[in-house]
Amino acid sequence: MLDRCPVVPVVVLDDPAHAVPLGEALLAGGIDVVEITLRTAAGLEGLRALGKLEGMLVGAGTVLVPDQVDEVVEAGAGFVVSPGFSARVVDRAAERDVPVLPGVSGATDLMAVVEHGLSEVKLFPAGPLGGPAVVKALASPFSGMRFMPSGGITPDTMGDYLALPPVPAVSGSWMVERTLLAEQRWAEVTARAANAVARARRWREASGRRTGSRT
Repeated sequence: MLDRCPVVPVVVLDDPAHAVPLGEALLAGGIDVVEITLRTAAGLEGLRALGKLEGMLVGAGTVLVPDQVDEVVEAGAGFVVSPGFSARVVDRAAERDVPVLPGVSGATDLMAVVEHGLSEVKLFPAGPLGGPAVVKALASPFSGMRFMPSGGITPDTMGDYLALPPVPAVSGSWMVERTLLAEQRWAEVTARAANAVARARRWREASGRRTGSRT
């Protein structure tokens, strides 16, 4: 899943009416994957609306318990993201046949991930944990694992992560800040998305790796 787009926006939605124009703005900027969090009451309805937008892969974030897996899958989620590792959430996602990215913060979490047969995870919160250095440290004993760092990622630091072979994608919120959505500044969302994809492409080319973006 992480090969689809190198930058995954993490959205905290306050108004479900903003979901479709937001998705259209991201697609115009070259991003066709988005994570809608369940941090607000509008999250589930927004996910349902975005799931109908052609060309956009919509995932649900901040999934904490198995019942939420059922809710988001029925709303059209194409993948599930959690801030930490929950065996029950991972197992329910497997039962519903939907990809899951559990959050990890260290080797103990990764041991549990390996036991469940997963090879892609969300590293959270990546910045406070130590940034690219912690990816390198964890990737050594878990050589087959692929990471999506999240938390503290900025346009200026994303390249440090994407230059690492086990990092096919990063996630962040700078492209979809809540003020941009509240003010319906869709052109700015498109511009930030396009800038992020262009930066990812340059960093990947500089390191001899393909960007993974479909743009």
